[in-house]
This record gives sequence, structure tokens and C-alpha cells, in this order.
Amino acid sequence: MKRALITGATGFLGRRLAAALLDRGWEVSGFGRNEAVGAELAQAGVRFIRGDLADPRQVADACAGRQIVFHCGALSSPWGAYRDFYAGNVEGTRNVAAACLAHRVERLVHVSTPSLYFDYRDRLNIPESSPLPSRPANCYAATKRMAEQIVNEAFASGLPSVIVRPRAIFGPGDRTLLPRFIRANEQGGIPLFRGGNIRMDLTYVDNVVHALLLCASAPESALGAAYNITNREPALFIDVLRRLFEALGKPLRLRPLPYPVAYGLAGFLEWKTRLLRSGAEPPLTRYSVGLLGKHQTLDTSLAEEKLGYSPVVGLEEGLERYASWWNRNERQSNERQ
Repeated sequence: MKRALITGATGFLGRRLAAALLDRGWEVSGFGRNEAVGAELAQAGVRFIRGDLADPRQVADACAGRQIVFHCGALSSPWGAYRDFYAGNVEGTRNVAAACLAHRVERLVHVSTPSLYFDYRDRLNIPESSPLPSRPANCYAATKRMAEQIVNEAFASGLPSVIVRPRAIFGPGDRTLLPRFIRANEQGGIPLFRGGNIRMDLTYVDNVVHALLLCASAPESALGAAYNITNREPALFIDVLRRLFEALGKPLRLRPLPYPVAYGLAGFLEWKTRLLRSGAEPPLTRYSVGLLGKHQTLDTSLAEEKLGYSPVVGLEEGLERYASWWNRNERQSNERQ
């Protein structure tokens, strides 16, 4: 029986990974801060450990006796204070890597992000070898880049490790990515730049879990590297929206905006938010405008070659599964009211 620790176990990806490992007979420990979700994990068979990644002692205790550590925990947001991103993504990863080395963990699988590549330009089929921009797009990208450097240094110090960069994870349980579009649709329309003819990648959550499992059993020759993970089905943003809202059974409302106008407005809203020190995310950020207004797709051939990666759930099926889950939960919520 494999013994695994999942950091960020109470998050979207962590919960899905925990369920997959339990199904395969693994002994699973889950590290996180959400006690309510932790109780659900414990009921399913996960040994839940409430803790903070910024606390080195808590992280070290959680890693003790584990063979594989899946580091899914991170602060992921287009907006926020740098100190919070640094604590969660840099200090947290440093604590995880140090604990894995100290306890001779057999393998660290680190979840990173392709936001590292983003530089507000149209870019297609980006390989992992592509030079990273001199200036990260935001605090999240900057701190996740530092986190990768920590993992690479730990690998050089003898920790078997591998990094994945999954793009735009969605699926049942997602309350971050697709819900943004659903809420915007309900609140006057989804901002649409360049007619929505923006080519992008998404990744169904089970495909990311599949990639993580491949990393856990990958040969030594695959270690010490980072791998792009997507559904391998680049699609136009407008087509994704049409498929999603057709599956949801909801009318699609669009709000076309010129990209330069939206980018300028986002910059003003960011300035205003900082001036008021409200801490709330602006309605638009330059990063979110950039993601929806610039082509960005990834080359996954390295993951296919070294990990044997191939998606297990297609994009259209994934959107249908998500819509079914969303409608079911929305209906149950309405019945409780």
C-alpha cells in the first residue's frame, strides 16, 4: 500500500486526487485548513491534518512516513497581497521540500502553473523550454516561479521530484474558473475581446489527476523536469462559452469590448482598488483581461513522451459533466431555500 500526503487536500484538485488515490487502495493523508471539507475527507477515509503550509513544523510532521507527497497547496488568484502569495507559494513550498528531504520522501510531485509563461502576447504551442518572461504577469506567477526554483534546488540536493503545469483546470467541484463566467453571464454579460476568437487550452480535472498519478510512477529519467498538461484540444473561447451554456441550458449573454479599452479600464480599477485599500479583487484585472484577450496554448509532447500522458476525458464531455454537476447543485440549493 502506497502512503501519500496531499497538500491543499481541501481544494478542488486535492479532493479529486484524494478520491482517486483511495479508489486505488492508497493510504492517504490530506493537509489543509478547511475543517469542514477536512471532515468530509476523513469520512471518506483520508487522514486529515489541519495545518498551514507556512508552518514548517506542521509540514514536517505531515510528511513523516509518507512515500509520495503531492504538493497541490497554493494561493491561486489573479489578485491579492504579495506577502500572502509569498507565504503560501514560496515559504510553503520551501517547507514542503525541506520536510521531504528530511524524511527521505521517495518522490515529490509539485503542481505549478503555465501562468509562468504569460507575457500579454499571443503565443501558441508553448514548450516547457520556452524562456520565461523577465517580468512575471502577477504575484501568483512570480511566486509560483520561485516555488519551482525551490523544487529544482531540492532535486539537485537529492529529492526525486517532478513538476506539472496544468492549464485552466475545470470539472465538477470547480468553484473558481467556470463559475466566474456563469456569474458574469448573470450580471450583465461575459466580457468578450476580439470577438472571442482567442485560442486557449483547458484541462478537465480528471486529466490532471491522471497526470499526477503518472508522475508518481514515472521512471527516474522523467524526474527533475516540468511538464505542460492540457486536454490537448485547443479551442476558441467563444466556442467554449457556447458549449458550456448550451449544456447548462442557459442563454449566453456577451458584452463585446475592445481589448485596449478593457485593458485600460482594468488598470484604472486596479489603481482605484489599491488607493482605497479595500483588499477586494477589482471587477476586471489586467491579468484576467489578458488571459481572455490573447492566444495561449501549450505543447504537451514532452509529457506524452516522458510520462505517457494522454487525456482520459475529452473537452466536450468534460463541459457536459460540469454543467450536469452545476445544474444539480443549483437545483438542490434552490430547493433548500
